[in-house]
Amino acid sequence: MPVRVLIVDDSATMRGLIAATLCRDPAISVVGEAADPLEARQAIKTLDPDVVTLDVEMPNMNGLEFLEKIMRLRPTRVIMVSTMTERGASTTIKALEIGAFDCVAKPSSKDPRSFDELPAKIKAIAASPIGRHEPLRGEPIRVEPAAAARREAPTATSRYAPDGRLVAIGSSTGGVEALLTILSHFPENCPPTIVTQHMPPVFTASFAARLDRMCKPHVAEAVDGAPILPGRVYLAPGGAAHLEVVKSAGGYRCRLTNAEAVNGHRPSVDVLFNSVAQSAGRNALGVILTGMGRDGAQGLLAMRKIGAETIGQDEASSLVYGMPKAAFEIGGVGKQLTLQRIAAHILTSTNQ
Repeated sequence: MPVRVLIVDDSATMRGLIAATLCRDPAISVVGEAADPLEARQAIKTLDPDVVTLDVEMPNMNGLEFLEKIMRLRPTRVIMVSTMTERGASTTIKALEIGAFDCVAKPSSKDPRSFDELPAKIKAIAASPIGRHEPLRGEPIRVEPAAAARREAPTATSRYAPDGRLVAIGSSTGGVEALLTILSHFPENCPPTIVTQHMPPVFTASFAARLDRMCKPHVAEAVDGAPILPGRVYLAPGGAAHLEVVKSAGGYRCRLTNAEAVNGHRPSVDVLFNSVAQSAGRNALGVILTGMGRDGAQGLLAMRKIGAETIGQDEASSLVYGMPKAAFEIGGVGKQLTLQRIAAHILTSTNQ
């Protein structure tokens, strides 16, 4: 049966554009439209859609307030549709934390094809059980000491001592929640960490700022030429460039390249992982998290082949078991772990 979608947006023009985009896919059926949250609430009760596209800014009640209510009273698969502004991006990041599954930017002169991935995103999250996706819950994670004799007595992350290895993480749909879960448990002196998260332009700046406020390490968008240091997390700028790791005197640096999209993405996880394999070799640890498609699979395999440890998020904890599955199937994943175990394993592994 086609995926049933309800479109919620106060602009009739935008509703029409979303509907036209979705109706081109025979596997999707637009079952209704709503101009504000009050109409949307009744439509959700009446139509019981599989997926709701939700505008961030609307009359009577903004999208964030409405999302909080429906996630509390009637958990629903929601994709946020946002303007490409700092305010819109910041609100969308909060929505993803509350429980929205994914986000897309409204078309603009800078990104006129932003809706191209919307049908694929809708089909991917429609296949995900609603109960699997929950708002972020910060649970304390402890790091087990490396020595086998001390395994019975876990130590706190504050005693973490880095060994010089760097960590590369790739994620997509569901990645906001996953990255928050992992990075919120990193200590202030965490291993140098480089992240590529599929996200529209502008959104990554707000996401990095949000992570920086919530996590002990310093988190920021990557800047070309920036040295890669312990206690820092570098996030690839959304839609602007690929993020790579290159060797430099005494360490590593970030490199941003304006090359064509890879696997349909810029930034691409494969580009990041391949650069880490070439520059850091076995002195790195690769992690692939929830997301649709295959981006990152070949790059993670390259890392594993050269001797780096590789981790894939398991199916049970993945919002969309696409990228981790693709990497696992071709042999790129050395160890599969639940989301809640990944942070502890990273810290234990890089503490040896």
